[in-house]
Parts: sequence; C-alpha cells; structure tokens
Amino acid sequence: MTETLSPQTILDELAGILPPAQLVTGQATDAYLTDQSDGTAAGEPLAVVFPKSTAEVAAVVTLAAANGIPLVPQGARTGLAGGANAITGAIVVNLTRMNRIVSVDKADQTATVEAGVRTYALARAAATAGLFYPPDPGSWKGSTIGGNVATNAGGMLCVKYGVTGNFVRRLTVVLADGSIVHTGQRTIKGVAGYNLTALLVGSEGTLGIITEITVGLLPAPAPASGVSATFSTTAEALAAAALIVTNNRRPSVLEFLDGSCITAINAFDPASTLPEGAAALLLVQSDAAGQAEDDVAEYARILDAGGAGEIVIAHDPAHLDKLMSARRLLQPALQAARGASLNEDVTVPRSQLQALLSGLQEISSELLIPISTGGHLGDGNLHPVIGFNPDLPAEVDAAHRAFKRVIQLAVTLGGSASGEHGIGLLKQAHLDDELGLAVRELQRRVKLAFDPASLLNPGKKL
Repeated sequence: MTETLSPQTILDELAGILPPAQLVTGQATDAYLTDQSDGTAAGEPLAVVFPKSTAEVAAVVTLAAANGIPLVPQGARTGLAGGANAITGAIVVNLTRMNRIVSVDKADQTATVEAGVRTYALARAAATAGLFYPPDPGSWKGSTIGGNVATNAGGMLCVKYGVTGNFVRRLTVVLADGSIVHTGQRTIKGVAGYNLTALLVGSEGTLGIITEITVGLLPAPAPASGVSATFSTTAEALAAAALIVTNNRRPSVLEFLDGSCITAINAFDPASTLPEGAAALLLVQSDAAGQAEDDVAEYARILDAGGAGEIVIAHDPAHLDKLMSARRLLQPALQAARGASLNEDVTVPRSQLQALLSGLQEISSELLIPISTGGHLGDGNLHPVIGFNPDLPAEVDAAHRAFKRVIQLAVTLGGSASGEHGIGLLKQAHLDDELGLAVRELQRRVKLAFDPASLLNPGKKL
C-alpha cells in the first residue's frame, strides 16, 4: 500500500502543479466556502485551486486520488442548495478561470466553451454569430456553464425551449482517478453506447469534473413582445396561465410573482416599478417569427377575459428587459427582506399548481413563517422562498420545518424536490420519498462505478 503524503507535502505538490496565483490556502480560502444558500454547512478546505486547463485539473485530481483527498468542484457559487460548499480537508477546484469560448460554429450551430464561461457570455457570443443559446437561469450574468450543466439549470425560457441538458452535446470530463474522457458527440444524433453525457448533466460534480462543454445552438429568434397582467387572486392568475400554455401560440416566457415577491423586488431595486397591490403578476412573452405581436394580443385577450386588472403590452426591448431584470431579483430581494432565506425550486404537474400554492399558504400560516412564491408557471417549476431572521432560533427552526414540508407537498402532488437548483446538501433527506430505495441504490452503484473511493464532492447529491 502506498503511503499517503502529509497535508503540507500535498500543498507543496500543488505548488509544483500550479502557479502561485492559482493556489489559495489558509484564511484566504474563507471566500470560497459556500454558495448562496443560507444555513448550509461548510468545512475548512486544505486548499482552493484555480486551474486554467483540463490538464491542470487532471494533475490536481491525480494527486488527490493518490492520497485519498476529497475534491469539491466549484463554479461561480451562485447555487442555492449547498452543492459547491467546501469540505474539511478537501481540495476545492474552482473552475472560474477556465473561461475561454473555444468556438462558435455557425455551420453546425454549436458552441464549445470551458466550464468557467458565464452563461450570459455564451448567450452574447451566440447572438453575435446570429445564433441563440436559450437556457437562462435567473443568475445568468453570474453563473457558469459548468455550474449550469452540473445542476441541469433551467430559466425563464424553459416553457418553450427546455433546460440546459436539452442543449448539451459533448463533455470533456476529468474522472476521479485523473483520467480525461470525452462523452457524447458534436452531432445532433448519436446513440453509440450508453448516454453518459445525460448522466453527467445534473450530477453536481459527484461523477466527474466537467471542464469543457459543447452545446447546440438555434437560429436567432424574432424580437420578443410581451404582456404583464395583475390579478386580485392567485387562482385567477393560474387559470389564465393554464389557458395560455395550452394555447397553440406557445409563449417563450410565462412567469409568476405573488404580491409579497412584488413588494420585496420593488424595495430591493429602486428602479423596479412592478405594480403593487395585486395578489399576483403574470409576465408572458412570445418570440415567434412573424407573429409575436399577434401572439401577445391573444395572450392579452385571455388575461382580460380571465379577470386581469392592469394589463400592459410591450413591444420594445427596453421595457421587456426591465420586467425580466426585475423578475431575476426574486431570490436576492426576498433574502434581503428577511435577512436569510431557504430557496425551494419544487416542480409539480401544471394541473397541481393551485394545490401547491394553497398548500404553501397553509404551511406558512401553521408555522408562522413567510413563504413568498414566484417562478416558472409554464413548466410547473415554482420557487417558494422561505424568509427568516437568522438571529432568531425559533424562526430558523420554523424555516427548516417549512422547507421539509414544502418538498413533501410537492412530492405528494406528483412533483419533485428540485427542478433546477440541484440537491446539494439541503435536499438529500427527501430523496427516498421521491425516488424510492431501489432507484437510490442504483444511483449509489453508478456513483461507485465512476468514483470508487467517493472522493468527488462527497456528501452531496446522494
């Protein structure tokens, strides 16, 4: 049996692999301990490394594997489930400096990027080439493509275009022993062997460290048109939204904010002018070529017939961008309103949305803890945000009890604990009810096939 190296010797070895500017130790690692989730645990890592190439990642992993050192892959830490949190004694592999856009191919309609490229940067590079990368999580200006792939992130446009995984073609991955593999194809079709690419998407760094991604792109959509509408009850808003999403004029955006979300966003951002005083607000857009304005006129008719109060139609990009920017402030605004928050991303069948919202209100009333809800009505993925004062133990306890009950409610309604944020640390305890013991055991066996020593992001996902 090979004798493992001491922590100091490991640090010396890392210093031989990476330049000084790419290696952080001691108290300087404190800036990289957690993602944006409140109340999740983190340990003190041995080091945080910032590789700039797949080869450097592989060298770090090879060293760690030989010495039984856990590894925590990390992007921009915009996650909300603790999936990127540091572990005591681990090497945190922060990929944000792997930020090259390798290529944008107009002929094949693909882009290849390193894992640290920001989502917004990829979207802009595609647009410059006359192409379109649809996945747009709320944190798209900060989040990385590697992080998006790790959690199979969604966003505002999922109702029409789908989630990150729908666009991933090919991955470069460093496995737990330091070897480098490529999964998938650049082509649209390819069924040679098992679909390991799909398995790695959403695996939260527990099966391998993704360093490079090839995504499919689409032709640029038409300029969007949109409409916003207020409602005096959430039931009216849901009913109108249901008619829109089942209409043959498919919206590209169908978003929901309840009254408390609107108030928090306006307080957080003085530039926000969302209409207050309503129980709910719907934001609906179309980007269909040659018919976006007609689509929006039809949406407005449906909203009006459904009892909407204030209806505002917008065709200019500045107005639409202002509305979407306000919607993206949901999580930070609610966190600021209470001091801390637990952020859900439960999904249910669209037919169960009213039952979900009614159940959330009951949980909030019973536990005396505020739950504000916004999210993606079009695909049944809502974001109940449980606000609490972190300095009051009773509120912290109530928030965590509410968090558990919200997940149980969603699963009971035929839904899932997570639609796009991932499981991380926060939601592991709730997976048996959703997946069942047999599936959970299969997943553990898959994990061990990729990572026999369980060194990759241990304690997360599973």
